[in-house]
Amino acid sequence: MKLYRLLTGPDDASFCHRISDAIANGWSLHGSPVLTYDPEKKKVVCGQAIVKEVDGEDYRPGIKLADY
Repeated sequence: MKLYRLLTGPDDASFCHRISDAIANGWSLHGSPVLTYDPEKKKVVCGQAIVKEVDGEDYRPGIKLADY
């Protein structure tokens, strides 16, 4: 099965560490990152899609993506 996640967070080192951790755990970047501005919080927000192939399992609703 192919899993998909969209990670979002503030434009800071913690977001980069989350992406790096996902890559270290077998996830791959999918497409380009995106940036937007949250005027209420006065902060830039990042988003990055990631995907992962998992052999020998079928997708089912309720799967906890963070466990992969």
